[in-house]
Amino acid sequence: MELLDLSFFTSAIRMISPILLAALGGALCARVGIFNVGLEGLILAGAFSAIVGNYFSGSVLVAVLVGALGSILVSLLFGLAAIRFKANPIVAGIAINFLVLGLTTFGLRAIFDVKGAFYDKNMEGLPKLDIPVIEGIPVVGKLLSGHSPLVYIAFLAAILLYIFFYRTVTGFRVLAVGKNEAAARSLGLKVTVLQYGAIVACGILCGLAGAQLSLGQVTMFTEGMTAGRGFIALVAMMLGQSHPIGIVGSSLLFGLMDALSIRLQGFSMPTQFTAMLPYIITIFAMFFLKDRGADSKLSGQQSSR
Repeated sequence: MELLDLSFFTSAIRMISPILLAALGGALCARVGIFNVGLEGLILAGAFSAIVGNYFSGSVLVAVLVGALGSILVSLLFGLAAIRFKANPIVAGIAINFLVLGLTTFGLRAIFDVKGAFYDKNMEGLPKLDIPVIEGIPVVGKLLSGHSPLVYIAFLAAILLYIFFYRTVTGFRVLAVGKNEAAARSLGLKVTVLQYGAIVACGILCGLAGAQLSLGQVTMFTEGMTAGRGFIALVAMMLGQSHPIGIVGSSLLFGLMDALSIRLQGFSMPTQFTAMLPYIITIFAMFFLKDRGADSKLSGQQSSR
């Protein structure tokens, strides 16, 4: 077994998508002046809701929609606390993470009558899409073809978000709110509507990220299966400066480390060590952020409220 072969990079692309989708959702919130630390909980809510939807409907499409809906409901709860009741977004986000962790653990027992994990051999996961022209190209075909639809949607979402931010009127208004909320209000912009819209969109993206985790990479749900990916997505968003293209680059880095940690287990390395790799990279990335990223911009904005 080689350390860096074609299957390694194929696996890395598959593992990038949950981080990328959640980071894009975090970027939307950051651009309207809300630092969303609750990405971990939103992804977990989406993963659990997708499994529930799949189990009761038998449809993968319905499962993905239910996953997105479950994450939207949780994100609205976060929005209600941060926008309506002016709670500290960081405190509200941490509360959301713990709330969803408890709710999904309770849901496993209440709905499926199991502890720790739920698996049903009759459930179908997300299908693999073979791209007609690309799949026949040597190397490139195996690398880019044969992934779940949500993998392609993740990269498409980054492109669409870039177009939205920098090529549409509403996107410019979102950026204006993030730059200076008070000035945006003075110009007559509907700041609250834009903030709720960003939070709902964040919920959709995190719901898709959760569905990819529970139905794309595996077809099961385990307690805390996000394993810190929401926090990694948060760092990817900050490292990418809340810019869609920058987020793609930083997500690629973390996805590669995630795939590397799994590959190293095949070389008889201790799982405790390999599991640390993505988080070690996250810590190193934080050293490079310091005064950069969305948090420094938001700190100035929040002081003006």
